[in-house]
Amino acid sequence: MYVIAQAAPSAAAIPSVAHATWAGHDEGVNQISIWRQTLEPGAATPPHRHECDEVVLCQAGFGELHVDGEVHRFGPGSTLILPRGRDHQIFNTGEVPMETMGVFGASPVITYLPDGQVLDLPWRS
Repeated sequence: MYVIAQAAPSAAAIPSVAHATWAGHDEGVNQISIWRQTLEPGAATPPHRHECDEVVLCQAGFGELHVDGEVHRFGPGSTLILPRGRDHQIFNTGEVPMETMGVFGASPVITYLPDGQVLDLPWRS
């Protein structure tokens, strides 16, 4: 499986979030996962953290990254760097859908809520 189609994000169980996994464990890789997501205006990810490093590339829209008690604004062409174990949350603060690509240093991607409970993701990771 050396070439695969990039599926468009589809509605997920998290309100106002669409998701597609472009590469991960099911494609034969164990040390990287690539996700494509769309957040509708006003939407946000749940606050969470991962057991691996995460890099998010903003391709369209404007948002805020909440991490370490700070708020960082970003837009198209921005790269968000999220080291392993940092609680964070991403908000779409713009008037158009936010398009992002997430690159993770593991597959599957284990995700936790701030209280330490595992967040069962509604998509394959």
